[in-house]
Amino acid sequence: MTADVNALSPVTGLPTHPDGVALSSAEQDILRMQRVAKGDMEAFQALIEMHQSRVVGTVAKMLGDDVDSEDIAQQVFIRVWRSAGRYQPTAKFTTWLFKITRNLVFNELRRRKRHPVTPLQLEEEEHFFQPADCGGMAPDASLLDSELNDAIQLAIDALPETQRMAIILRRYEEMPYDEIGEVLGLSVPAVKSVLFRARAELRENLRKYLDA
Repeated sequence: MTADVNALSPVTGLPTHPDGVALSSAEQDILRMQRVAKGDMEAFQALIEMHQSRVVGTVAKMLGDDVDSEDIAQQVFIRVWRSAGRYQPTAKFTTWLFKITRNLVFNELRRRKRHPVTPLQLEEEEHFFQPADCGGMAPDASLLDSELNDAIQLAIDALPETQRMAIILRRYEEMPYDEIGEVLGLSVPAVKSVLFRARAELRENLRKYLDA
């Protein structure tokens, strides 16, 4: 997949194919990476602005908190900058980006296992699930919603890291099986198996809420 660009659209100002059709977002990513490989900081900043929130969100979901997510996301994009010259557009840029994210987040999870920290006080904790808008909700409903979000958080945290990553990429990034497989280094059948086991474990851990 390459981006053969000869002109800018007079309407959108975006690069276009020779036939005047605007590039897809995936093609624009490849074009930007070609520029980044030549040291184009503006193109690099455009990539960050386009994908930073997704990377930060995925890291936060994987770690179960927001404490280190921005720092790790910054490391992800530093890797992108340093590796731009070796990047080959054999897959979508986002797949390559999430491979880097996976590697750094797995490293952080393993570091935390080796060097566990004392948990913060409850009032200081920040969960990746944002509180729902409780306007108009009865107090009991609001409490139940908060309790369910906490339970979902804990259930996802309890998953093995590969299952956790697969669930997050599938549910929140809506990534197809083949791309999840590329990110995790698994075949499509293996991805489906990982997701099946993860969903089964989540259902078991959340049974009392599902039954209710």
